[in-house]
Parts: sequence; structure tokens; C-alpha cells
Amino acid sequence: MITERPYTRRSIAEEARALGVKPGSVLLVHSSLKAIGGWIAGGAEAVILGLEDALGEDGTLVMPTQSADLTDPAIWMSPPLDPRWWDLVRDEMPLYDPHLTVTRGMGAIPETFRKQSGTRRSGHPHLSFAARGPQAAYITDNHPLDYGLGEASPLARLYELNAWVLMLGTGYDTNTSFHLGEYRAAYRGKKELRPRAKVMGTKGPEWVSFSDINFDSDDFERMGADFDTERASVIRSGRIGRAECRLVPQRAMVDYAVRWLELYR
Repeated sequence: MITERPYTRRSIAEEARALGVKPGSVLLVHSSLKAIGGWIAGGAEAVILGLEDALGEDGTLVMPTQSADLTDPAIWMSPPLDPRWWDLVRDEMPLYDPHLTVTRGMGAIPETFRKQSGTRRSGHPHLSFAARGPQAAYITDNHPLDYGLGEASPLARLYELNAWVLMLGTGYDTNTSFHLGEYRAAYRGKKELRPRAKVMGTKGPEWVSFSDINFDSDDFERMGADFDTERASVIRSGRIGRAECRLVPQRAMVDYAVRWLELYR
């Protein structure tokens, strides 16, 4: 059987521009390579290069590059780890390395992007972001261990920069910008937590506790559906390949999340 016309770096750039991606903008991308469908000449690399072509030299591309494999094994649930092996895993777990540590659950596009020459990756061992472009250092530098998706995080820097969010074949359940709304909102059930991470201490690797909240994405799809209805005028919809896409100002989503969470959570 003869294959259909492949998607290419050029076609991806053209469709991104048609969707509304502007040269010089800051773009946070959540992506599914599978959702684009068909055959992509160059795979994940072509998608990244096409998006960068649409942004131009003055634009900045950003992606989440989280690494949940480096969390404390005592909190693992999918699947849980037998408590007999917790100390073994803690002792043998490698330290976070922005160049080496693989992503988990992010997909092929962010995993490829983090390795691209010129890409910078933030230093949080669990909740890192990668960025490439003129604003990359501002977005990724000084990502603190405490409150990793809060006011000193890359998400807050994106808010300051009037960034856009591209959901490329993904839904609101993976929309990390809603988490910034969680930090800013006052709602029932919000708690302070003390998770742990392995870091380099003065005497070598050690597990340390840090401050965070019990952020939760279980109701993000419902919040996103309400956002689609109430703020339809700010959402640009279209396709890249076969993937259904939304292009949305990040500020609009974060501000909406604050109000929604205080009303409904």
C-alpha cells in the first residue's frame, strides 16, 4: 500500500502559523506525537523544528520535562514499590542531571527537545522545564526546590512574559499552567506538604525535605471544558497534522483557574 503524503517540518510550521503561532512569541507546548498521525518525515525532530520555524529566531519554545522517577519511592502508586526496597532505591537513585535525566510521561517530543543543542533545562529534580530561544535563561534559571510550580517557577515566568500555550493533540488534564492557578487560589482542601528529593549536599548526595502544596489535576478536564465555554473568544482552534490543537494565552487560563478553583473545588 502506498503511504499518504507525509507531514514535514514545513507543513508543521505552516499549520502552526495558520493556528496563530506568531514569530517572536513565547510558546509552552504540550504534545502528543501519536495524535499528529500519519507519517512525519523526521518524527519528533521535525515537529520541534517546525514549531521553531514558526516562532522564528526571536521566539522561545518551552516544554515540560518532568522526571517523576526521581521522587521518593515511598509515594509511588502506579505501581507502588514494596517498602522493603525503599532504602535500596533511595541509596542507588542517581541525582538529577539536566543533561542526562530522562523525562517520564512527557512523550517523545519533549524528550527529544531537551537534548537539542541550545536548549536549557531548569534545575528542579522533579518538575523541570526546557526552553530554547532568547527568553530561555530567564524562564529556566533559578527554579527553586520549594513550590516547584509556583511563583518562582518557570510557569510564573511564562505568565510574566505573556506566553501562549499550545495543546498539540493533548487535553486540559496535562495543562500545567492550571497548577499555577492552584498556588494562587484559596480553596477547600489545599494543604502544605513536605515531599523529599535527592540533591547534592555539603557531604555528598542526601535526601532533603522541601515545601510544596498538594496540587492535583483530577478536575482539570472539567475546568477546561468550562473554560472552553466561557472563554471561547480567546481560544484559537485548528489542526497540526491530524492532531486537534488549542492555542491559548497562558494568562487567561491561569486567571480563570484561580476563579474556578475558588468556586468549585
